[in-house]
Amino acid sequence: MHPVVRNVASRRQLLTMTMIGGAGVVGVAGAPAAEAKPRCRPKPGHDLRLTILGTTDLHGHVYNWDYFKDAEYDDTAHNDVGAAKCATLIQAVREERGADSCITLDAGDTIQGTPLAFYYARIEPISKTVKHPMALAMNKIGYDAAALGNHEFNYGMDLLRTFQSQLHHPLLGANALDWNTGKPAFPSYTMKRVHVRGHKPVTVGIVGLVTPGVAIWDKANVADKIKFNGIVEQAKIVIPQVKRRGADVIVVSCHSGADTSSSYGDALPWPENASTLLAQQVPDIDAILVGHAHVEIPQRFVTNEQTGKQVVLSEPLCFGERVTVMDLDLRKERGRWQVVGSAATLLNSNTAPEDPQIAALLRPAHEKVRSYVNGVIGTCTEEMSGARAVVEDAAAVDLINQVQAEAVKAALVGSADENTPVLSIAAPFSRTAVIPAGDVTVRDVAGLYIYDNTLLGIKFTGAQVKQYLEYSAIYFQQVSGAGPFEMDDVTNAVTEAAPNGTPDYNYDVMGGLDARLTYDIDLSVPSGSRIRNLAYGDTAVGDDDSFVIAINNYRQSGGGGFPNVTTAPVVYNQQREIRQMIIDWVTANKTIDPSTFHTIDWRLVSGGTPITVN
Repeated sequence: MHPVVRNVASRRQLLTMTMIGGAGVVGVAGAPAAEAKPRCRPKPGHDLRLTILGTTDLHGHVYNWDYFKDAEYDDTAHNDVGAAKCATLIQAVREERGADSCITLDAGDTIQGTPLAFYYARIEPISKTVKHPMALAMNKIGYDAAALGNHEFNYGMDLLRTFQSQLHHPLLGANALDWNTGKPAFPSYTMKRVHVRGHKPVTVGIVGLVTPGVAIWDKANVADKIKFNGIVEQAKIVIPQVKRRGADVIVVSCHSGADTSSSYGDALPWPENASTLLAQQVPDIDAILVGHAHVEIPQRFVTNEQTGKQVVLSEPLCFGERVTVMDLDLRKERGRWQVVGSAATLLNSNTAPEDPQIAALLRPAHEKVRSYVNGVIGTCTEEMSGARAVVEDAAAVDLINQVQAEAVKAALVGSADENTPVLSIAAPFSRTAVIPAGDVTVRDVAGLYIYDNTLLGIKFTGAQVKQYLEYSAIYFQQVSGAGPFEMDDVTNAVTEAAPNGTPDYNYDVMGGLDARLTYDIDLSVPSGSRIRNLAYGDTAVGDDDSFVIAINNYRQSGGGGFPNVTTAPVVYNQQREIRQMIIDWVTANKTIDPSTFHTIDWRLVSGGTPITVN
C-alpha cells in the first residue's frame, strides 16, 4: 500500500499512477455513440476548467473489506473498493485543480449491498441518533449532490427518508414523483455557484435521475407512494427549468446505464438504461455521470440530435473501484459561460490508500458489523458441503433452491400465477463451501452464495424446462460405462464456448418446491439429448405444462447463454439479494435441517445405470 499522500506533489504523482485512459468506440443498441475523443488539453483562450468528480454504486462499501470472508476485499481483477479510498483520490484532484473549481457527485445505489449497509437497515436501523455509515462518509468527503439509485428504495421509504435527512447534500430524483400529486417527491436539481476570480460566477445546474425500474423491483415499497416517469421524458421537463434558473452548465447524475436496454421487457414504456438516449434527445446537457450498470466507461461522447453538441459521459465501475474525473473547459461568450471542450477519465482506487479520517470515523461501525457477521444465527443438524455438488444432488444447493422458491411462491399470492408450480435453479458455486454441523454464522451461510445476484421469477413451459436442463448438462463430458470415474473425468466439459472447460457456475440444478422435480442425466450420449425421466410430482412433465422458475439476475439476463430466459415473461423481480435472503432464512428458521428440504432428485446415469464418481 502506498503511504498516505500528504502534499500536492505526491498527490499529483498518485493521480498520474491512477489515470485510466479514454474509452474507445462503444456501440449503443439502436443509436451508435459518437467516437470517443482522446483526453484533451484546455483550448487556447479558455477562462476556466470546471472538474466534475464522480462515484457511483458504492453499495455500502466504505472500507476495502470483505465482511463475508472477514478479510481484505479481493476479486478476480484484484480491484480495491470503498469510499475511504475514493476520498483520497477526490482530495488529490481538489488539491491539484483547486477545490473551488471541483464539484463532487454520486450516481446512486449507496445504502444496500454489504453487511455494513444491511446492519444499519435491519439490525440497528438508522434513526435520529443512529447515523448511517455511508452518510457519515459522504458528509466527510463533501459531496455536492447525489442521485437516487434503485437500491435506495430496498428498505422502504421511512429508512430512505431518514438517510436523506442525514446527508449534508441534496439527494436528487427528478423523475421520482408523488403518487397522488405527480410533483417531485425529491429535489429535482440543485444549483452550484463556482466563483472565479475576476469573473462573474459560473452557475452549475445539477440534475438527478433514477431508472424507472424501481416501480417494478420495489413495488412493495413504492406503490401508492412514489411513481416514476421515464428518464428522457422527465429530463425534457426539468432541464429547461434549470436553464431558466440561469444555469451556465448542466450536469446530470443519472442512475441508468449507458447502453440502452431493459431487464423488465415491455412492463414499462421506458428503458431501464437510458443515459445515452438522455444525451441524444435532451438539449443543454453538458455532462452525464452514469450509474447502475456496474461497468467501466472512462469517456464516451454522444452527439445531441437537436444541437449537434457533444455530451461527455463517464461511469466509474462500482463499489468505489474507480472515481470519474470529467473536465469541462469554459469560455465567456456574449457575456455567458459556455462549455467549449470536455474530457473524462477514471482514477483507480487500487493505488490509493484509505483516507485516514474516513477510516477512523467509520471504525466503530465497521467493528460492530464484523462482530455481527461472525455471530451465530442458527444451527445445522449435519454438515452440508459443496465439495461433490457438481456430481450428486447436494443439500447445500437444495438449501439455495428452497429459499429462492419459497420467496417467489410467497410473492405470487394473489396473482394469476398463485397456483402455478414453482421451480428453482441454483449452481454449485463453490466446492469449498461448508455449512458446519452445530453453530452456523452469517459468514458460513454467505459462503454458499458467493455472488451479488438478485432473484427473479420467470414463466416457463415444460418444454422450456427440459431445454434448460439439456443446456445445463453440456457441463458434463460424455463417458462410456458406469465407472467408477474421477470427478475430472466427467465434469467441466470443453466446448466451443468454453475452450478451457465449462465452469461450475454454469451447471444449474433445478428443483421443485411443493413437489419433487426429478430427472436423470445420461452421460453415455452427446449433449442435447441427455435428460431422461423428467417428472414433477411423479408425473411426466408435458411440453405445455406451466411453471414459474426462481432464477438469479445473472442467468435471467443471459449470463451463460441458457435458452429462453431473456424472453420469458418476468412475474417476480423485487431486486432482493439472494445471499442476504439465505441469511435471513436461517436467522428466521434457527435450525437448518436438511431432512426437511433435501432429497435425491437428479442423478448421473449411463444408459439408465447410475454412474459412480469418486
